[in-house]
Amino acid sequence: LTVLNAGRRYLKAEDLSGKVFVTSGLGGMSGAQAKAAVIAGCVGIIAEVDEAALLKRHKQGWLMEISNNLDHCIARLREARKNKIALSLGYHGNVVDLWERLVYELDKTGELLVDLGSDQTSCHNPFNGGYYPVQLGFEEAKQLLSTNPGKFRTLVQESLKRHVAAINKLADKGMFFWDYGNAFLLEAQRAGADVEKKGANKTEFRYPSYVQHIMG
Repeated sequence: LTVLNAGRRYLKAEDLSGKVFVTSGLGGMSGAQAKAAVIAGCVGIIAEVDEAALLKRHKQGWLMEISNNLDHCIARLREARKNKIALSLGYHGNVVDLWERLVYELDKTGELLVDLGSDQTSCHNPFNGGYYPVQLGFEEAKQLLSTNPGKFRTLVQESLKRHVAAINKLADKGMFFWDYGNAFLLEAQRAGADVEKKGANKTEFRYPSYVQHIMG
């Protein structure tokens, strides 16, 4: 319902075939995102750093394909988008790398490859394994979290700034992004990322929350 209503509200579209939804998280509640994309008829690219979560969703049949190669992900995205094929593709990697690759494709070709975007990392718990920084691999980051949590926190906040910078560039070109109620925008703001709504008070963000804006 969230994905369908986002399409209706932001894209004025009842039919999401050929539209692309990019997000992250295939764990607990976020694991439903791949299934939702296919039910809605769009192309869903979902990033996940934890291979165990990725494989679980694939085994369940909730996720159609898996890849750890961004070149392949972009090629599949383009193919499915062009042919209006419903697809859920799990990218085994950090979502920041995926967002930055989409910015690179935009800069290189002028083509905006994503229509809808969100995030379901566990940003309500960002410094204890809920969010993994793009600068490190998953296992390396887990080790740093146990040995130097202060450094881990710094890397998370740097990663959040990069995360938002990429989203902002794509949103400026017409992608519609929303907060999934996971404290992503709040933690990004605390990290110093550019998420404040221009001309509004500091408690308002430039992107809406799905609770009020989409489901409400």
